[in-house]
Amino acid sequence: MPRSRSGVASLGIAIASAMAFGTSGTLVKPLLESGWSPVAAVVVRVVAGGLVLLVPSLLVLRGDLRPVWRSRWRVLGYGAFAVAGTQLAYFAAIQRIPVGMALLIEYLAPLLLVGVMWVRTRRMPRALVLTGSALSVAGLLLVIGVVGGTAASGAVDPIGILYAALAALGLAAYFLIGAMPGGDVPPLAFAGSTLLVGGALLGIVALTGLLPFTVGPPDAILLGAQVPDWLIVAAIALVPTALAYVLGIAATGRLGARTASFVGLAEVLFAAVFSWLLLGETLTPLQLVGGALIVGGIACVRLAPPDEVPATSDPAASASIGDAPATDVEALLEPGSERGRLPAA
Repeated sequence: MPRSRSGVASLGIAIASAMAFGTSGTLVKPLLESGWSPVAAVVVRVVAGGLVLLVPSLLVLRGDLRPVWRSRWRVLGYGAFAVAGTQLAYFAAIQRIPVGMALLIEYLAPLLLVGVMWVRTRRMPRALVLTGSALSVAGLLLVIGVVGGTAASGAVDPIGILYAALAALGLAAYFLIGAMPGGDVPPLAFAGSTLLVGGALLGIVALTGLLPFTVGPPDAILLGAQVPDWLIVAAIALVPTALAYVLGIAATGRLGARTASFVGLAEVLFAAVFSWLLLGETLTPLQLVGGALIVGGIACVRLAPPDEVPATSDPAASASIGDAPATDVEALLEPGSERGRLPAA
């Protein structure tokens, strides 16, 4: 496939993943309003998503689990940090600080990846990347309501800020580990195995009682109608979990962590749109402007040529990460860089 067509396809997969993730708030909110605790909702979401992908994963692997075992450190790292760690840190954060503030801090993950590249290469990012970063952050501020007065207010709690920062690190891990070469583990099987790992870890935390685990009545209100909880859980497991993770992993491997992370910011915009369409929540002009800024930021980062990373003879600089042999962080961030080893988007 020509490079341009491959790039468009990769970008489309990433946008589809952000769109799928963007439905999570709209689908989870009825459960929360009916009495489910946030931790209960996310544990059921992740476990159900992993179970949805279990049989398809076995089919694509043809029943051979050896590839997953060979990638066990990547699977465990992704399940622990990108799935379980991010979810736990975010829900711990929103118990102490406003949701808008927690989202803002968590979605600074793309800037963390830009910073990693800056430190590793010792070169200032290209002007397009810096411009895209500024536009994306400005758009994020508008979409989540930090600017414009639509975000929930509340006192600033340093512990809550810390939890939100941990969520940002987990989100960065989602993109960075997802960009590692998958070996012979297809994205579908990788997503299924990591969701099961993350679900198991979240279940253990729930059993400890550190965070409240409460399930509401058997029915919830969705689109003005009474809907069985199991049907809402099934929708959550299928779209914003199973489908979203499979597409996200596939896109990150093609685009690289940095570009995929900026495209992932579109999730916030899609979440606002779905809440407006399905829940009747207000979509303000400022949020629309913010969405346009996010799109502009993504375009800038996408159009920026990959940085040329100087080769090094230092073996430590090329140490393996997880089970990816001699994979450099630069190659994961920018698959088109001089030392990139991933498929170019």
